[in-house]
Amino acid sequence: MQLYLPIADIPVNVLLILAMGAAVGFVSGMFGIGGGFLMTPLLIFIGIAPAVAVASVTSHMAASSLSGALSYWRRRAIDPALALVLLCGGLIGTALGVWFFTLMRSLGQLDLVIALSYVVLLTAVGGLMVWEGLRAILRTRRGDIVQPKRSGNRNWIHALPLKMRFKRSKMYLSVIPVVVIGLVIGFIGAVMGVGGGFILVPILIYLLRVPTSTVIGTSMVLTLFTMLIATVLHAVTNHLVDAVLALILMIGGVTGAQFGARAGQRIRGEQLRLLLGLLILAVGVRFAIELGIQPQDLFTIRETGGSA
Repeated sequence: MQLYLPIADIPVNVLLILAMGAAVGFVSGMFGIGGGFLMTPLLIFIGIAPAVAVASVTSHMAASSLSGALSYWRRRAIDPALALVLLCGGLIGTALGVWFFTLMRSLGQLDLVIALSYVVLLTAVGGLMVWEGLRAILRTRRGDIVQPKRSGNRNWIHALPLKMRFKRSKMYLSVIPVVVIGLVIGFIGAVMGVGGGFILVPILIYLLRVPTSTVIGTSMVLTLFTMLIATVLHAVTNHLVDAVLALILMIGGVTGAQFGARAGQRIRGEQLRLLLGLLILAVGVRFAIELGIQPQDLFTIRETGGSA
């Protein structure tokens, strides 16, 4: 069944888009991540323009993060103060990301920037996760006991000035690294159409030593607001948000997430990390292969917006 997407300007198979949304929702539910790093490439691979894919997925990410954030809020698993400071940087980073997105689009380099960003980020993150997952599995098989790093351990970041007390996380920490992290995640999300949870969660746990009990919920709050702002800015400045596409993805995503959450409970933690790392790495490699393939059309014709 074909459906015409008004902003993407192409007809698509509705069942295919629903299946993609369900598959990414399944992955999101299984691994506890947003799934934007997978959804945006899949849309690009089926022929949707990268600019439209990124802008439309931000709305999908905002909607999917809302239900998760509400769930964690009811369980008091969100640090409001930490989320607010992250948002201070995240909103600035999102605005800068949309500005950079618009600039690259006007220069005709946006598709290349998006592809290179995915290659660099996903291959690096995926490679590290695969390595860590393999090491964890080998340690488990050998029966090695690894003492986990305590959330209270201090490093050089804890010596920075402008400290603030985060009561829910029971931390006394400088706001400088928190704002910078939020800015980087917001920028990446606006340019690549990803929530950034698969980057933010490890940074908060291993770098800032935030307790795991509040990390995921706080991360979802940042994703919710940065993706919401990115959607509005993309719609106002670039007119690239395809609401029809986003709605179909949401329907499939909500359905798939329910089954993914059940499947994730049956798999060991180190195996989940290895599978997620392989998935992220595979998407990055796929983008790298695409960059090396010579296109069928060696030139394109597009409007520059100049006056006659």
